[in-house]
Amino acid sequence: MFLEPHSPEVQRIDAALSSWQQGDLALGEGWFTYVADASNALTPESAQAGEGLQAVTVAVEGLVVVTQSCDVARSCCKRPFIEVAPLVQVLDAEIVDIARGHRPAYAIVPALKALGLVADLDRVMTVEKAVVASWTRSAGCVTDQERRDFARALARKRARAAFPDDFVEFTPNLLNRLKKKHDKDSDEGRALRALREIRVRAAPSWSASHVQVTFWFIPESDDVDFEGREWNEYLAAWQKLIAATGRFTAIDGVVLPLEDLTAKDYVTSDPLDLDHLSTRQGRAR
Repeated sequence: MFLEPHSPEVQRIDAALSSWQQGDLALGEGWFTYVADASNALTPESAQAGEGLQAVTVAVEGLVVVTQSCDVARSCCKRPFIEVAPLVQVLDAEIVDIARGHRPAYAIVPALKALGLVADLDRVMTVEKAVVASWTRSAGCVTDQERRDFARALARKRARAAFPDDFVEFTPNLLNRLKKKHDKDSDEGRALRALREIRVRAAPSWSASHVQVTFWFIPESDDVDFEGREWNEYLAAWQKLIAATGRFTAIDGVVLPLEDLTAKDYVTSDPLDLDHLSTRQGRAR
């Protein structure tokens, strides 16, 4: 039966959703459903689903709302759907990277950070609000800052740059070094963990025939000290791994706190994420 806009059922659903916001949790819902071609299975679950197109349901740790709060609050007659992502367990060492935006496939849910549960943004499921109305809500974000950080993580997942293939081909030495050293109990490991983010700018553009590439290594604070070693020593080692080649005729690197980076430099650059460099061929993720 299709519900009428002013029916008691619609009022009940709208009232139940009135307290829900982006980042809220349904910890009692340990399932997630996606559509697969079971005849060409890409996951163990879809391989057991039969043949052809199938709705596959898998066990997860719970669900988190990724729909914007303003759309959650609108009447179910005008906005009948809500998007949710599954909660998954990650290693303690990965939490810091995810919190700093280095793993854009995931988002920190503040209420679950201590438990090692994060939102898996590679998977999003759409459900009608009548379904959510029966769920038990838990707050995933408490403060305005936590809500802003969660929203930024969602935006980063969709807005991250697809770097040119030839850029991807000359950066693996640097990326491999950063990944290898990041979690080490060493000066360089601590320096890498102190970085807020790494950003890259191409001048005049990524499509130009001659490109100057600038890497900005942005620490959380400009007064971080690593037993007397200067940031420039780390920078020199990292720059040796990204020598000019092909179209990329000039490579520069700068360690700079966020407050010293201009707004123009920030908006004309792209974050360099540790867990992917997207290419059309999908050689790296």
